[in-house]
Amino acid sequence: MTFSWRRVWAVMLRHLYVLRSSWPRLLELAYWPVVQMVLWGFITTFFVQHSSWVAQATGVLISAVLLWDVLFRANLGVSLTFMEEMWARNLAQLFVSPLRPSEMVAALAAMSLLRTIISILPASLLALPLFDVWVFALGPPLLAFFAHLMVMGWAIGLMVSALVLRFGLGAESLAWVAIFAIAPLSGIYYPVASLPQWLQPYAWALPSTYVFEGMRAVLFDQVFRWDLFWGATGLNLVYLAATGAGFLYIVHVARRRGLLLHQGE
Repeated sequence: MTFSWRRVWAVMLRHLYVLRSSWPRLLELAYWPVVQMVLWGFITTFFVQHSSWVAQATGVLISAVLLWDVLFRANLGVSLTFMEEMWARNLAQLFVSPLRPSEMVAALAAMSLLRTIISILPASLLALPLFDVWVFALGPPLLAFFAHLMVMGWAIGLMVSALVLRFGLGAESLAWVAIFAIAPLSGIYYPVASLPQWLQPYAWALPSTYVFEGMRAVLFDQVFRWDLFWGATGLNLVYLAATGAGFLYIVHVARRRGLLLHQGE
């Protein structure tokens, strides 16, 4: 059989139709290069202007990476656990059982906590022999940082799960897109003051920003900033209540309209 460009075009056409009908897939194509460019642009700018920080960069950056991964895994722990039920076409069976939506949310949060601990613990332990960085040296504040990032991850995971339930599995890439959208604003590797003035109010609207500023206060000044702690607490309560209510509402609408029967791969 000879090579046929017509058959090549036929296969491409099938995927072009998928792209055309799915805005999340189109958004994702342009999204990652933009996020990487913005994030590393701010990192480079900050270290060029603050060369004195380079000497302590290893410990700060590795601690920041591990804490960022807590937020990332907490989000995925909720959204992927929920989507696995969709991929298996299991949602309808779950919701005709005595299981309440609020119990489903509790189960998703518990699975997220378990997945995050399994993901983060080996990397945290390996950082000591490989780079001489002991993240547990942060002491009791580490528990506060961990709790805040877990709660924020749950809020984002519930928002993503609600959107996937509403718009279908074409929106599943939001599980990764949503979390990395806030990475440049969270001040993971540089202080919020390094951001342009007009971006800073948006950064302070994120609980993760308070966590990473608090981490730097502990590492550089050996001070636990209670003002940052309470700021993150207030924002997390608001976001978790809003996304939890939104998720329960979308589930209610999906059950009433029989949409759960049409979800799946």
